[in-house]
Parts: sequence; C-alpha cells; structure tokens
Amino acid sequence: MDEARIKEALGKIEDPVDNNTLKANDAIRHIGVEDDKVTLLIGMRDPDDQKAKQKLRRELASVIKRELGFKGVRVEFEPLKKQGSVLERDVRYIGIASGKGGVGKSTVAANLALALQRIGKRVGIIDADIYGSNIPVILDMPIELPGADENERIRPFEKHGIEVSSTEFFIKEDKPVMWRGPMLSKMLNHFFYDIGWSEDVEYLIVDLPPGTGDVAIDIQKYVPSCKMVIVTTPHPSASSVALKAGLAARELDHDILGVVENMSYLDHGDERLKIFGEGGGDAVAQKLGVDVLQRIPVGQPKSGHHSLFGAEEEIGVLYLGLANKLIKSL
Repeated sequence: MDEARIKEALGKIEDPVDNNTLKANDAIRHIGVEDDKVTLLIGMRDPDDQKAKQKLRRELASVIKRELGFKGVRVEFEPLKKQGSVLERDVRYIGIASGKGGVGKSTVAANLALALQRIGKRVGIIDADIYGSNIPVILDMPIELPGADENERIRPFEKHGIEVSSTEFFIKEDKPVMWRGPMLSKMLNHFFYDIGWSEDVEYLIVDLPPGTGDVAIDIQKYVPSCKMVIVTTPHPSASSVALKAGLAARELDHDILGVVENMSYLDHGDERLKIFGEGGGDAVAQKLGVDVLQRIPVGQPKSGHHSLFGAEEEIGVLYLGLANKLIKSL
C-alpha cells in the first residue's frame, strides 16, 4: 500500500524545531496518493518558523520524489497540539459507521447520545460526517459560529444536555463542503484539539461519514481506541456495504462493538412488516463475528419531533437498552 510505504519513509525525517522524528511526534496527519502525486498534511512544533518549515518541506519533497519516485508533492503544515486536549483524558469514544448513506446512521448517533444522557452520562457528539453533517438539524440547533472559552478553545454548543460540534458551525449556511484530504484532517483537528469539551465528558459519539474514505481512515490517528458500531438496514444493498465498513474498521485495529439494524420492521397492528427486507443485520454481524446490538423499527416520535424519541416510547426504550449494552461492553 503506497500510504504505508510513504509513512514509513517519512517517519525518519526530523522536525527541525525539536529534532524529534515525524514518527515520534505522530506528525504525519494525512497522506493522499493520486496517480503519481502525493498530498501531505504534516504537524510541526512551530509552523510559524519559516526557516524550519522550508527545511522540512525540502526534506519531504526529496524523500517523495527522489527516494520513492513520485513526480509531485503538495505539503500543508499545522501545529502539533495535543497538550490539554480531550485526547489526554479518560474519555470513551464510540464511532457510528455505515457503508452507505440513508440508513439512519446520524439519527442512531443522536438518539444513542440522548439515551446515554438520560441514564446520567455526560456525552458529546462529534459530527464528523463532514460532507453530510446533519446532527444540528436532528437536534434542532441553529447554525451559528461558536465562541471561545477562557483558554481560547472553541466552545461546543449544548442541546438536550449533550455537547455538540459539527462542520455545519464552521461553514456558510447551505454551502456544500468540497474538501479533499488535508482539509478534512484539519477539521478533525478542530474536533479533537481545538474544541473545549467539558472536563466531565465521559463519552464522545463520533458520527462518521458513510463508507471508507479519508475521515474514516484518519480517525484512527486521533483515537486508536475508538470502538465502532456498524449501522445497516435489513436490505442487502445496505448490509453488503456495511460489511465493508466493518472490515475496514477492523483493518484499522478498531474494536467493533456490534451492529445496529435500523428500519428493521414496521409495526402495523399485530403484524410486523419487513418493508426493507430482512436478515441484513444478522448477515453483517455474523461475518464480523459480533452481535446485533439492537433492532430499531421504523417509527415516528410521538412528541411530534422528526427524529428524537422520548424515554417512554417503545423506540426510546430500545435506545436506552442499546446505551446500557454499550456501557457494559466498555
């Protein structure tokens, strides 16, 4: 794999500021390969040191072009910022992943966060589904720029007792996100290094993009201990790609907690209608060697809300059960 070969070669280069290798500093934030060109996002101790930056850029280009034989290289730098971030705390990360869009992954993420909050846990949501971020919409949050706290960190918004950060808060309203690898990694940096998550946050739900793209891969660099929940519907077209998302997560050494089969059935009188087919959740779970954690039916919240279920509703109770299972497994 080109990325692994490039990372190994670049890892020996030293940051001129502290003389630590890029590998030791965990400074190789993103590697993208397209045809014969390489795109890099590199963390530096002091990216404002222009002399050091130029030296590092030359060394990176030398390895990429002369040693590895690529024709072009584009390098972006960002500061290394781990000290004082949420990554230094004892926080449990739960990644919500799916193979394709439209399976209700973000709705599952939001209702799971709400269920955890209802049973007394302090919860935050990272809306890392950068191209299709809609957690603020699900939670009925206004889209506005966040402020900063006394430590100059970005203050997360809060709704229903849940702290939230989303790409939606950093872009112009209704403007599509058309970013590539380095920009995606910079957004992840904001979520983990720049957001002033409360000191008592116990769980961070990470709503990942569908599929196996840059964000799904890069999340491993920030949170190697992230535990994954795979969301699918019963339909084969969803479950077949959900399996790929699960296998990709496993290849990145993430533990898979289990599968949630969303839109599992529709209660119609005394009958359960399998309107999206059946067996998809079981198929994914069996091939991944995990359990189906919960089957969530099709339903409309009785409160009139478009996405969030009350604690006393049947589907709300199912989410409470899911939350309790995850707490026990963690």
